[in-house]
Amino acid sequence: MKKRINCIILDDEPFAVKLIADYASKVPQLNVLYAGSDVFKAIEILNTEMVDLIFLDIQMPDLTGIELMQLFNQKHNFVITSAYAEYALDVYQFHVIDFLLKPIIFNRFYQSVEKYNRWQETFQSADTDDYLFVKADRKHYKVAIDSILYIEGLKDYIRIHTNTEKIIVLENMKDILVKLPEKRFVRIHRSYIIPLNKIRVIEGNQIQMINGEYLSIGETYRKLIGEWIDQR
Repeated sequence: MKKRINCIILDDEPFAVKLIADYASKVPQLNVLYAGSDVFKAIEILNTEMVDLIFLDIQMPDLTGIELMQLFNQKHNFVITSAYAEYALDVYQFHVIDFLLKPIIFNRFYQSVEKYNRWQETFQSADTDDYLFVKADRKHYKVAIDSILYIEGLKDYIRIHTNTEKIIVLENMKDILVKLPEKRFVRIHRSYIIPLNKIRVIEGNQIQMINGEYLSIGETYRKLIGEWIDQR
């Protein structure tokens, strides 16, 4: 049995809201929490409820679809519903599952739901102790956990340093740390997360990694690193 999908439908056109809500009612898996044009009502729900998928128009009053995605990109997935194909390239920097060009037919709507299901199955079936999936350059990369040398914070982005490449991902340090195996990684600085098995030497306020690089230990994290050493 497929998992229930809590969704929001947000569009400034009443006809589009009615049509998409009607399509959603034909898909038993979808549970519509809100369908309308009130962006602030949608934000209230996003801040208080578990929302899996947002069907979103780009041209909205008060707050555009792009601005809404900037606010909630790290937490939610989007299906764009727009009459303007030129937005297609702009939106894929966010967690966009599909782009539905108006007028939308039911078959395309249903395909977007199935696309979301396949995306979820891919991530849920992955062994999180062995692999991490990240989105970069409009692609999903499967990164072997054991290949990670360290993760570097870059404001709104992170750079994952591996044995073979460096991958820049639109993610923050807090969220990426949650996705990593808890017993295998530790944050040592506001800008660094490291795998414990890649430490070569801990010296003063620095850690030398097995590739020879030195990373600073932030003042906030010194106690944590000290406790970890004492337990070994």
